[in-house]
Amino acid sequence: MNLNSKCNIIDISVAIDVKGWEPSPVKRKIIDHKQGADLLGKTLISMKGSNVFLKIIEFVKHKCGFGLSHKNFPEEKGLSLYTYELTTHTGTHLDAPYHFGDINQDGENAKSITDIPLEWCFGNGVLLDLESLDVTEPISKEEVIAKLAEINYQIKPSDIVLLKTGGDRYIGTPQYFTTFRGVSLEATEYLIDCGVKIIGIDSFGFDPPFHKMIQKYMLKKEKKYLWPAHFLGRKKEYCHIERLTNLNKIKKTNDFQVCCFPIKLSDSDAAWCRAVVIE
Repeated sequence: MNLNSKCNIIDISVAIDVKGWEPSPVKRKIIDHKQGADLLGKTLISMKGSNVFLKIIEFVKHKCGFGLSHKNFPEEKGLSLYTYELTTHTGTHLDAPYHFGDINQDGENAKSITDIPLEWCFGNGVLLDLESLDVTEPISKEEVIAKLAEINYQIKPSDIVLLKTGGDRYIGTPQYFTTFRGVSLEATEYLIDCGVKIIGIDSFGFDPPFHKMIQKYMLKKEKKYLWPAHFLGRKKEYCHIERLTNLNKIKKTNDFQVCCFPIKLSDSDAAWCRAVVIE
């Protein structure tokens, strides 16, 4: 596929924002351009190698203001440096099979984020609009089948399916983490059995909200109510993308491309991705 001026690229990713409300707050340390210049100057100490005497001299020069500092840089500015502390499930991210369980259906180690074939992460997209303000139950298999019939589309192996639920309307508020539908085990299994490897959703989680699952479990004492779609991934290998947005900007129901390559975090259970749709 050639990208040209006729292509419409839609960003369907949520920004990682230190000011946004998160269950696990994002922390950020900023070294600004002036501090960055001083930090670069400080590296002269380590450049003296194993000679302790020269290192001491350079250290003293640096402390006394005679070493390389921001004063030596153009406009007294060096290079900035940002350090973030966050989980692999912050912002728009792709969950690897390992996140669902360490062993797969064949008794082998489940795929980490760096084990996922890149071919899974770029392909034909299918948009299923299942948004409803009146429905709070998880997306059912019947809804998925009915929507596919409505748009006259049959799922093909390796399609990337995007589920529009409207959960992203609450981004930036605590409600975002409690008010969404989620996907049923049956709907997830149906898509996997059609050959889908990646399913994306525009809400905080893929399963129903945490408090709903816990309430059902405490009432029924049955494990099947705890993260059913996630744990299905132990028996049937797939990945899902959580926390998408802007799915309402996609004009087509299919025949568009989805790109969702994850950051290459070695052996990780998940990774952030800049998911985009190309129409």
